[in-house]
Amino acid sequence: VQLQASGGGLLQAGDSLRLSCVASGRTLTNWITGWFRQAPGKEREFVAHITWNLGTTHYADSVKGRFTISREKANNTVSLQVRNLKPEDTAIYYCAARSSMATIWNYWGQGTQVTVSS
Repeated sequence: VQLQASGGGLLQAGDSLRLSCVASGRTLTNWITGWFRQAPGKEREFVAHITWNLGTTHYADSVKGRFTISREKANNTVSLQVRNLKPEDTAIYYCAARSSMATIWNYWGQGTQVTVSS
């Protein structure tokens, strides 16, 4: 699976943002796709994931209410909508994918930088 993320940029606090990740190389049936982020000087952290078949979502507590993950089967795309951006959302955002049977995320996109100024 190849993952190509896009949509990052330089934004201001309070702005909204939509990140997209296009998957290619195989069908994502029975897979899970997700987003992670890594802020400067910090470890990469989980943000959200969505099951491809049913669209079941799960979020990190720190982003609940502001982040929405979705997937579009027709375009093999998983998106992350962020509203009311905060400076602490500044990070490189990565999309990832794994089989629903896997215990680790073994496919990663290249990351897209999101910088939020106050």
